[in-house]
Amino acid sequence: MLDIGYSLSHRFPDPPQTDYATADIHALRHDLFCGDVHLADTAADRELSTAWGWVPVLDFAWALCDITERLDRDPLGNRSPGPQRAELDFTESTDALRFTRRFGWVEITADWTPDGEEPLTFSHTELRREARDFLHDLLADLTELHEGLDANPALWTLGARYPRV
Repeated sequence: MLDIGYSLSHRFPDPPQTDYATADIHALRHDLFCGDVHLADTAADRELSTAWGWVPVLDFAWALCDITERLDRDPLGNRSPGPQRAELDFTESTDALRFTRRFGWVEITADWTPDGEEPLTFSHTELRREARDFLHDLLADLTELHEGLDANPALWTLGARYPRV
């Protein structure tokens, strides 16, 4: 089973003067809500996680939802032998998460893991569902923590673009 999680950093707090209700998309995606993220296979007790403290968590959730859609562009869907590939790069480093879909399965690898380590593997359906759940849970957490964020139209658009499945 896939578990996607995050923790916000105390080392990289949001600027105190931030008006969350009017923050633009660039600020929401790249400048605010920094921390770490993880993708875990709870059945195999394995995970890919960052430990940098500066990963823009909302951008990660947004990009992950986008990647699940890009991996689903083949008209054959689960019957497609692929491979279909996507990459989630971390802007402040050269590291990336790499996604490869074959048939209905997605393998996830990270540049920072040791050579020879097996990729995490999930069904595309599960990855899409968990990515969208993660996004909506994150949005709920962030709007509870930051006054005015629930009034930001960019977040309304984001939530509507990737509804829970």
